[in-house]
Amino acid sequence: MNVSELLKGACDLHMHAAPSPFNRLMDDFELVCQADQAGMAGIMLKSHYESTAARAQLVNRHSGVQAKAYGGIVLNWPVGGLNPYAVENALKRDAKIVWMPTRDSRNSLKMGDMPGDFFKREGITALDENGELKPVVLEIMDIVKKYDAALATGHLEPEESVKLCLEGCKRGVRMILTHPEFNRTVVSAETQAELARQGVWIEKCWYNIAENNCTAQEMADHIRTVGAEHCFLSTDRGQGNREAPVEGMTRFLTTLLEQGLTEGEIRAMVSDVPSKILGLA
Repeated sequence: MNVSELLKGACDLHMHAAPSPFNRLMDDFELVCQADQAGMAGIMLKSHYESTAARAQLVNRHSGVQAKAYGGIVLNWPVGGLNPYAVENALKRDAKIVWMPTRDSRNSLKMGDMPGDFFKREGITALDENGELKPVVLEIMDIVKKYDAALATGHLEPEESVKLCLEGCKRGVRMILTHPEFNRTVVSAETQAELARQGVWIEKCWYNIAENNCTAQEMADHIRTVGAEHCFLSTDRGQGNREAPVEGMTRFLTTLLEQGLTEGEIRAMVSDVPSKILGLA
């Protein structure tokens, strides 16, 4: 089986599109059409600053292709931060993933602005002054569970992410650890594996290899430590000055095959696990 065959039926649960306040390579329709041409089953439209649930519905109504667009919401300041009303509204429109704060998290801002940031703000944390999850975070968890969606850690600091994941698992929420190889959100492979044993899905991003956050060998080693059955592959692509997401996924699969991962492991991470996260399996 070659990479083009592995792309058939695949889902990329982390890609960025225009319209956006940040520089993006393609719009929603262009992304889903390109994914369809590659035989992919679907894509997740991720925006740091607005819900993409309604955008996904429009794409699916008017694109004329088989590949599906899925929406989500990231709890940064433009949607009110840790705002349960924004969460409920997005999930009512069939959003599939809720991310905790990314660009606007306290943890991310400790390392300074990310490219394109255009306002000054206080960082958002999921923890109260006693180091416990805030009541509003627990409220958001309950809403996510009610709609059978998934809750992702975003750019929270490792301590926050672990607390969030363990509490979510305890409450029966489907949890995602967001790109733990990213230089702002590094979580050790051993901790990733422990969270996976609790039922957390672990994201593996092409961005982190392409942008030199980790080596291809480190990524492959981490997948082996965690177990491919607990991981899913995404590109985190769509930036205006980078390759298109489908090309990024092609490079990712090629790289992992070169690192010795099997076609079965890759199929699990690019198709089977994403389907479970989306509630399709």
